[in-house]
Amino acid sequence: MGMNVAYRGPEDCPSVIPVFPLPGALLLPRGQMPLNIFEPRYLAMVDHALKTDRIIGMIQPDADSDPHSTVPKLYSVGCAGRITQFAETGDGRYLITLIGIARFRVEEELPLIDLFRRCRVTFEPFANDFVARAGENEVDREGVVKALRNFVDAAHVKVDWRGIEEAPNEALVNALCMMSPFGTREKQALLEAPDLKTRAEVLIALTEIELARGGVSSDSTLQ
Repeated sequence: MGMNVAYRGPEDCPSVIPVFPLPGALLLPRGQMPLNIFEPRYLAMVDHALKTDRIIGMIQPDADSDPHSTVPKLYSVGCAGRITQFAETGDGRYLITLIGIARFRVEEELPLIDLFRRCRVTFEPFANDFVARAGENEVDREGVVKALRNFVDAAHVKVDWRGIEEAPNEALVNALCMMSPFGTREKQALLEAPDLKTRAEVLIALTEIELARGGVSSDSTLQ
């Protein structure tokens, strides 16, 4: 799935974006994320995005923040996505799909003037995110596939191996990171990896740690 707008660099992105704090949700550049929107504040966020540039920033609440807080502290790095699909359900929900554009760093959170949160952000630290398939040749593809096979064997789940074999390195690594069943801190580590090679290495390491702990079961499915 493509986008009708080309984002060639940080200068093509807005400096203020609405943010959607969602633990465990990892969006990466050019990755696809389906979302079921039902809370009033996030319905308002989608309405706002559709009226403007269709951009929403996916970001995780900080794992060390107060879990009971209605306004949890956010991690400093998230990923912006563009709404490329939108549907109303008839029962008050929206079904949308985001395609990842690039990561951003939060410079400040702005005062709440609407139902949803907004942040002033910079995309400059992640300029390479705008270059599709950057660094693919440096990825240890064999190691990624081996880790996936070990996970699949332990969890007794099925995957489309033909699709895996045909996927370019960037699509493979980012899709596996986004679908992985890891926790908030692990997902943030994958997000903040400086490049694709490092992200693949972190993915392999996290998978090996989880397998060594025996934490993989049939419930640890790739979502």
